[in-house]
Amino acid sequence: MTTSVLRTADAWWVHTPAGAFRIDTAATTTAALLADRPAVDAATAGDPVPVDDLALVSPVTTPCRVVAQMTNFVSHVTDTNGDPTTVPLTFFRKSSGSISGPTDDIVKPAHVRLLDYEVEIGLVIGREIPTGTTITEDNLAEHIAGLVVTDDVSARDIQLPQTQFYEAKSYPSFTPTGPALVLLDADELKRFTDLRLTLRVNGEPRQNMTAADMIYQPLQALQALSRFQRLDPGDLVLTGTPVGTALSAPPKPVEIIASLLPPAVKWKLFFSGQAKNPKYLRDGDIVEARVATDDGAIDLGAQRTVVREDR
Repeated sequence: MTTSVLRTADAWWVHTPAGAFRIDTAATTTAALLADRPAVDAATAGDPVPVDDLALVSPVTTPCRVVAQMTNFVSHVTDTNGDPTTVPLTFFRKSSGSISGPTDDIVKPAHVRLLDYEVEIGLVIGREIPTGTTITEDNLAEHIAGLVVTDDVSARDIQLPQTQFYEAKSYPSFTPTGPALVLLDADELKRFTDLRLTLRVNGEPRQNMTAADMIYQPLQALQALSRFQRLDPGDLVLTGTPVGTALSAPPKPVEIIASLLPPAVKWKLFFSGQAKNPKYLRDGDIVEARVATDDGAIDLGAQRTVVREDR
């Protein structure tokens, strides 16, 4: 049975059907909490607190590493006129300063015009992974402590013309995380592909796909990362997003014609068209992201964030 861990500014909690039980621990970081698993398992004594009474913050503490997989869903690749069979396993980094809570505002910088959303499953690392570590199907669950809902918020007008992923995805509040860190055992982790990722904007469904649509599953991602990137307990690995983001590729004939234009002209035309797309996030938009299996056996919870223009 999964264990859902919540965090407030001054405490850690275990979420149960009866409510939230405070964890008796001195841990102030996600890594320290994961090392104090007996305290987590013992947190069912005393009177529970209604979860709605808790002001939840991200269950992933900072600083930490935030590593993200690039395009990793078949549906997302085909939507951009790509061939999923040719997509390499690649990564980029985000600043952990972008991590925010599951109900915190998403702050849209004043200079950003095309703000996008990407619901993703985050892997929270449970043990040290030095470079050269051998990760197999048999020991995968030893390295992944649990999962979280994340939203890889992206400033597309920064990301695309400059191929500047780090800045475009690292502004404060650009990685809403939580509400829960859901700790899994090996059998539960085997149901990873059953997890359904959904995202709504102002109640309108935008994304809805299971992790079975992923091109590269967590085992392949961690095997690749461990060749060159050290990971530590509490680090966060984002695993990609399905079709349905605001960003969409132009029709193939338009794409071919645009490829013949000078870069400055091409990007001007592209962004002129994207500026008319009503799916990009605007001030006051409500973004709701959820990840769970259809039968509810594994439920990472739902986050609700509001976009606010930074003036």
